[in-house]
Amino acid sequence: MSLLVLYLVLCKAMLTSFSGPTSLPVVRQDLVAHYHVVTDQQLEAAVAAGRITPGPFGLYLVSLGYFIAGLPGACIGLLALITPAFIMIPLLTYSQRYIARPAVRNAIKSVTLAAAGLLLSTTVILARDSLTGAVTFAIAVGTIAFLVFTKLPTFWAVLGAAVLGVVGSRMLPF
Repeated sequence: MSLLVLYLVLCKAMLTSFSGPTSLPVVRQDLVAHYHVVTDQQLEAAVAAGRITPGPFGLYLVSLGYFIAGLPGACIGLLALITPAFIMIPLLTYSQRYIARPAVRNAIKSVTLAAAGLLLSTTVILARDSLTGAVTFAIAVGTIAFLVFTKLPTFWAVLGAAVLGVVGSRMLPF
């Protein structure tokens, strides 16, 4: 895959996503299903690397670019990550007078719901591949319960899941 094609694919994912991980379905469809340049496991590793680093969720694109094309690919991933910000500045300046209109607000809400559906469909595929044993399934269920029923920061869920993953994989045979 050429660096230009990689940039265009990653940039398309960032330009068509609305907040956080909604670029994930587009990236998975293009790079895993269509071009076959990464596997679901590499995509999961890139997402994990992007989540443990401070900053926006889209940082996983840097890791993904590295998996595909080494250091130049990582630079392309970073460039694709920041491109929408430079496009949005003039766009927001122009669109400020139209954002309060009901039709525009409803369109934004509709696109957000569609993005949530795409994210859910990709999450199910990645979760099915990731939850391979009783330990990982229990950690996933416990983490979801922790996040739903407590008001503690997400950091504690990530730290607890990591510790339980290390301890559980060493102590339990399954």
